[in-house]
This record gives sequence, structure tokens and C-alpha cells, in this order.
Amino acid sequence: MLVLDLPLLAPAALFAGAAACFSKPGRRPRAALLLAELSALTALASAVVCAVMLAATGAGVGSLVGLFGAGLEARVDAVSITMLVLVTFIGWIVLRYASTYLDGEDRQGAFTGWLCLTLAAVLLLVTAGNLVQLVASWIATSLFLHRLLIFYHARPGARRVARKKFVTARLGDIALIIAAVLLGLAYRTSDIGQILDAARNGEGGRLAVTAAGLLAASALLKSAQFPTHGWLIEVMETPTPVSALLHAGVINAGGFLLIRFADVLLLAPGVLAVLVATGGFTALFGSMVMLTQPSVKTSLAWSTVAQMGFMIFECGLALFPLALLHIVAHSLYKAHASCSGG
Repeated sequence: MLVLDLPLLAPAALFAGAAACFSKPGRRPRAALLLAELSALTALASAVVCAVMLAATGAGVGSLVGLFGAGLEARVDAVSITMLVLVTFIGWIVLRYASTYLDGEDRQGAFTGWLCLTLAAVLLLVTAGNLVQLVASWIATSLFLHRLLIFYHARPGARRVARKKFVTARLGDIALIIAAVLLGLAYRTSDIGQILDAARNGEGGRLAVTAAGLLAASALLKSAQFPTHGWLIEVMETPTPVSALLHAGVINAGGFLLIRFADVLLLAPGVLAVLVATGGFTALFGSMVMLTQPSVKTSLAWSTVAQMGFMIFECGLALFPLALLHIVAHSLYKAHASCSGG
């Protein structure tokens, strides 16, 4: 069981890196930046070990650190470990890039601390074994990202887009919280594995179908789907490492949510149809607008809107393995495009 708890080492390392950076929040905190990078490398190494462990021993769930089904619990399966390796790798790249990009900034240490916290929250999200951890880390990811979006708080554009993102994120949070409550009532458990097993057997009834609709709504809001895409294309006043993290990592949380609860979504064909229509239109709309943009960063933002639409479209067609592959490919491409062209 201790081996199955290994995925929790990755976010723990990044929390330690964040603490080191917040202890030296000012300009050029050399030691803190080195510790942050070492924490990212530790997280990546633990993710690789988890991937080997999954191949050798199969899927499983770690021990629960908490009470009554609520607390920290790592789920080890193909979806969680794929996302764990992806996020830790991109996180390490972004942290290295940020250390150079923000060299000389007055609040470089604090920025790196918030970056580490955002990555840690994403890792807790993708490895969540129960609904409480999933919802808490989903909300925490958004709140930590908000701090990065307003890093240049004196810029009106940064404050405006942060407000838009904040409102959209809170709507998505409400939808996810209600969905989690309905799933708990429908299946009498907060364990995600047990919920998926029961849904695979056709259990859940109307509560599960309603929860599927709310999960889809939360994912659409998180993934900047039409007509709530406006905030994403305005994220231009933040440091480029934030754009890299956002476009290559955080924006994929909506797709991950749909993939994670694929068995629940299959109980609601109407919800899948909505995903096909919304994702298909957003993909077409975003790709056409992207071709008209003279700015590289704006073009990349519209590209992300289109790619997320395509991924949602794939989920609506129940092509969940393809959607997971799409997340990996898109994340690597956008991380490279942001860090090489920013």
C-alpha cells in the first residue's frame, strides 16, 4: 500500500519548493529557485517511478489520509499516471524557463512559489482517489492560478482578465461541487474507483445522469468553450511562463475531468451530444479566428480554444483514449511554443 502512496510525493515536493520560494519572495533568490527546480525534478522522478510501478503491478488505490472517505488518497491507473508524468515534466520545464524569464523581477521568489503551488494542486487533482480531494484540488488550482494572472497587478488588462477568469471558474466550481454531491448520493461513496465500477454496470439512475450534465458544464467552463472563451484570449498581460502553464497544463483540466468520469458520462447520451455540438462548434470557430490573428500569442490562445473544442468533441463521441492522447500532444506542443516563442 505504501507503494501506491508514492504519487503523493510529487505534490509534496512542490509544496516544499513553494515554501522555500515564499521564504525568499524578492529578487533573484538563487537558493530558493534551485530548491524549486530540485522539487520539480523530484516530482518528475516519482512520476516516472509510478509509471514503472503501474506497468509492473497494475492499477490500485493508496491509503486514505483522512476520515470518512475524505482526505488525501492517490489513485494509480493509466489516466492518472499519464497526467502525472505529463504535468511534472511540463512543470519542470516551465520552472526552468521562469527562472530565466523573470530574472531581476522584484517578486521573482513569490512568483515561483505560486507556480509551484499551482503545479502541486494540479498533481493532487489528477491523482485524486476520492471526490473530496478532487473538488478541493480543482478549486485550489484555480485560486493559485489567479495569483499568477495578477502578478502584474498594476496593469488594467491583467486585473480585467483575472476577474473574468474568476467568475467563470467559480461557476465551474459550483457545478462540480453539486455534481460531486449527486455522485455521492447516487453511489453512497466518495471513492472514485467504486463510483466508476458501479457506473460501468449501469447503476446510478437519474442522479448520475444529472451529475454527468454538471460535470460536462464544469469541464466546458474550465476549457474555455464557446461562449465562455473570452478570458483565455485576453491573457496577454501575464508573464509568458504563466501562458505556458495555462495553455499546456491547467486548461486541460476540463478534458481530464471528462476522461476521469467517462463511465458516468456514458450513462447520459444527451450530455455527450451537447459535448459534440459545443466542442465541434468551438473547434471550428476557434481555428478560423486563429488564422486571422497577426499576434503570435493571440494566435496561440485561439489555437488552444480550438484544440480544447476538438478534445471536448472527442469526449462527446466517447473517444476518451483519443482525448487523453490529444491532451498529451497538445500540452507538449503548447509548452514548446510558449517557452520558445515567448
